[in-house]
Amino acid sequence: MTATFNRQPTTTHTTWHRLTPLWEGTETHIQQGLPHRQLAPPWQILLLGDGSPTRHLQLLTGSPTEVDVIDMSPIGNDTDSAPALIQAVPGPRVRRQVWLRNASGQRLAYATSWWEASHVDEYLQNRSIPIWASLARLRTELYRDVQGIYYGNSAALEAGFGFPGPFWGRHYLFWHHGKPFTLIYEVFSPYLCKYLGPVAQKD
Repeated sequence: MTATFNRQPTTTHTTWHRLTPLWEGTETHIQQGLPHRQLAPPWQILLLGDGSPTRHLQLLTGSPTEVDVIDMSPIGNDTDSAPALIQAVPGPRVRRQVWLRNASGQRLAYATSWWEASHVDEYLQNRSIPIWASLARLRTELYRDVQGIYYGNSAALEAGFGFPGPFWGRHYLFWHHGKPFTLIYEVFSPYLCKYLGPVAQKD
């Protein structure tokens, strides 16, 4: 299916909410894990694991994970201040921004994703549901390749979550048939301490 974005402008001034990092992890950190005094095991499973975050959030909260789409913008071949891995996603591209929340409206996470414009309609047939749900309906085989982890601040996310930072976030590529097809950047709300416990363990 051909995306409807090709006739739209190729640049946009809409911004997305990237953390200003206080600390950034490497691929080695992601593979080996972090000291528990820095990031507790339940949080490491959420951030460093290759499972679906929307599915994890649903299991944690006992409530379906719902999506508020706040941006769907064509960005052409702009790198959009995204992680360098955006170059792995063929252009022209579309950027999607969402809040992930529970049924009562509590925001649990923020996510930005970048898609090849010519395929975004194929994979996101219903843009009001989580990416995981869309791809599961299509029985799409995927590999989630976590490539970056962050601990940092964002005034916009403080306002959006209703909690002070710093926050933990990550970015990863989705692979399908041996090729990367979307880049996703996620930040999780401290509200999840209610289910996961403290972010870090004391010595």
